[in-house]
Amino acid sequence: MYASQPPEGWYEANRARWDERVPLHAASEFYGLADFRAGKDPLRDFELAEVGDVTGRSLLHLQCHMGQDTLSWARHGASRVVGLDFSEPAVETARTLAADLGLGPDRAAFVAADAYDAAGAVPDSAYDIVYTGGGALCWLPDIDRWAETAAALVAPGGFLYLAEFHPLIDVFDDETGSRVINDYFTSDVWVDTTPGTYADIDAGIETVHNRSVEWQHPIGEVVTAIAKAGLRIEFLHEHDVTLNQRYGTLRRHDDGYYRFPADRPRIPLMYSIKASKPAA
Repeated sequence: MYASQPPEGWYEANRARWDERVPLHAASEFYGLADFRAGKDPLRDFELAEVGDVTGRSLLHLQCHMGQDTLSWARHGASRVVGLDFSEPAVETARTLAADLGLGPDRAAFVAADAYDAAGAVPDSAYDIVYTGGGALCWLPDIDRWAETAAALVAPGGFLYLAEFHPLIDVFDDETGSRVINDYFTSDVWVDTTPGTYADIDAGIETVHNRSVEWQHPIGEVVTAIAKAGLRIEFLHEHDVTLNQRYGTLRRHDDGYYRFPADRPRIPLMYSIKASKPAA
C-alpha cells in the first residue's frame, strides 16, 4: 500500500537529485572509489555473515547506486551479479567500475530502471539472491509493490536479503538521539530541500536539485509486505550500529561503525531481514 499519496513530480525530483550527486559521490572520500578499485570491501560484516557463501550463485541488487556493493558480491564469488538503479549516471559509473575490475557483462551487468519495473528490465527472470542495502526503502512509496517485485525475482530455493536503516532512528532528535520528536507510524510524505550531500556534509557543496521526497516504513509494514508476497521470513535482526553519524552523540569506532557511547542506552540503528522462497 502507499504510505501516503506521492506528490506531483516526486519521481522526477528524486531522480534529478540523485543524478546530480553521482559525480560528487564518485569523487568523495565517503565512497572511496580508488580504495574500492584497490580491493577495499564495503560490505558490512553482519551482511557477509547473514547472506553466507555466495559462491556460484546469481545475485540481483535493487537500487544499487554506483554498484560497489553489487561488485563486492562478485568479488566474494557470486557467479553473476546484476545491479539496477533509476539513475543513469549511477549505472554508467557502475559499469565503468565493473570494467576497471575486469568484470564483463556476463559477470556484472547494470541496468537503469525503476525498482518497480525490475522484472521487465533485468536480464534474467530470477536470481538465487535478491539483495538491497541501506537507504533504499525510504525512496519507495508503495512497500507492498516493492515486496511483490522483489519476491517475483527470487528463484525457487533462493532468498531476499534486506539490510536497512532502522525506522526508529527518525523518531529521535538529530543532536542527541534521545528525545522523541517524530511519529514512528506517520504516513506523511517527508519533503526535504537540504543542499549538498550526505557523502560530504561539511564541504558546503552547492547543488541545484535539492528537493527529495521520502517515506517512512515501520518494520512491521516491511515484514508483512514480504510475507504477503509469498516469502518465508527466516530472521529479523536488529543492530546497534550504523554507517554514518545520524546523531551528534554517535561515535565512529575502528571497525567503521557508529555507535552510542558506552554509558548510553542502546536502540536499534539498523536491521536486516532474510526471507526465502520454497524450492520447486
